Amino acid sequence: MAKRIRTWCTLVICIGMAGAVSAEARKGDSRHKQSTLEAGAAQTKITPPIGAPMSGYYYERASTGIHDDLYAHALVFAKGGDKMAIVTCDLIGMDADMVARVRTIIAQSTDIPGTHVMVSCTHTHTGPTIPRGTKRDKSKSQAGKILAQYLDTLPGLIAQSVQRANDDLAPARLSMAVGHEDSISFNRRFHMTDGTVGWNPGKLNPKIIRPAGPIDPAVAVVYVESDEGTPLATYVNFANHLDTVGGLEYSADYPYTLYSLLGKVHGDDMVTLFAQGCSGNINHLDVTRPTRQKGHGEAARIGAVLTGEVLRVCTRLGPVDGSSLGTRRKVVQLPLPDVSPEEVAHARKIAATYNTPEAAPFMELVNAFKVIGVHERQGKPLEAEVQVLALGDDLALVGLPGEIFVEIGLAIKQASPFETTIVTELANGSVGYVPDRKAYAEGNYEPVSARCAPGSGELLVETSLRLLRELKKI
Repeated sequence: MAKRIRTWCTLVICIGMAGAVSAEARKGDSRHKQSTLEAGAAQTKITPPIGAPMSGYYYERASTGIHDDLYAHALVFAKGGDKMAIVTCDLIGMDADMVARVRTIIAQSTDIPGTHVMVSCTHTHTGPTIPRGTKRDKSKSQAGKILAQYLDTLPGLIAQSVQRANDDLAPARLSMAVGHEDSISFNRRFHMTDGTVGWNPGKLNPKIIRPAGPIDPAVAVVYVESDEGTPLATYVNFANHLDTVGGLEYSADYPYTLYSLLGKVHGDDMVTLFAQGCSGNINHLDVTRPTRQKGHGEAARIGAVLTGEVLRVCTRLGPVDGSSLGTRRKVVQLPLPDVSPEEVAHARKIAATYNTPEAAPFMELVNAFKVIGVHERQGKPLEAEVQVLALGDDLALVGLPGEIFVEIGLAIKQASPFETTIVTELANGSVGYVPDRKAYAEGNYEPVSARCAPGSGELLVETSLRLLRELKKI
């Protein structure tokens, strides 16, 4: 395995050298257009203490070590008195309250308005648990105490990355392109021979007919360099759920390889931001192959393939018109699913078995926590912030606060008035899974888990497109 990983690294670095030559050739093309735009990038370590509970599963597990550190990666743009910041965190997600704390610290310590900050998470399952106000968040164990102390410091650490990036603002140029990679991501929902839609039904399962939905193979790359040609940041957006590594060591999962390899090509001072595309129903498992796909070796393989496509994209980047910065946001009220008193009573009995030897079957626990969560809202809709950032007239970034089905992201991209639209999930909050309407009728894990009612995903599409049209002024 080590030999194969070294081979991947050699290949992507060779490709990257061609990308660097191409970037050098582009310098004269965009200098006069971008000279008044400023950019700064920085990252801050946010690795928790060893022993904190880890995220991503329906049972408690405490970390025992660090494979690679977790970071908050920040990119700040300034133009004509306007500023905006993009932050990507190696975390499973964070709720809107924590995002609000981060934004408040940024607004108090810089001249960047909190509403002009997009904070997203990569969704690594080998990071700390980030509470979302559920029964599973109320651990009184030693691990829970470690987590509570860490969470007190986390917003300040994330804000620090933006503060440092803002301090380093300098004239910059932007370029971008969108690549295509369809060999490392797969829709994890399948039409089965019994008429149902399965969820992760297992490798080589003879009952699988076909995937129940598409993937999004787009690899969006925004490259930021100084006026002198020094690499400042590379922003990458790709839709592929992060649950490759497993185990009890902290890790950024496959983006760690992306960060490492791009650093080898462009220099360790360059900041790489990985933004998770809409991948609520997408993961890395290829059910047509019997090969086990778990662990750091598999994460390195996926990261190397993704990095290879990023570096290929770097050979054909085109200039981005940074003549203006635009922001819009709207908090949308997502309706709740119906739950009956009988369902609530049953759910409480099931939830009581959580983290015990007599724990109920997985899907029963998933449904129980959903029913209790919905009931405790007492009819209050979920609040979901939709945010749009625009760089000039051709590039827009959309942030959505949940694990969003790929169909929703594709719908926004296809109908957007901007030439290129990048959609990021788990941005500015986390409302859980947001399937498209058809998935609710199909059932299984994501719709069962979802705290929002059918039609919520389509409401996010409608709101995103309205904000995009406002920024485009059409």
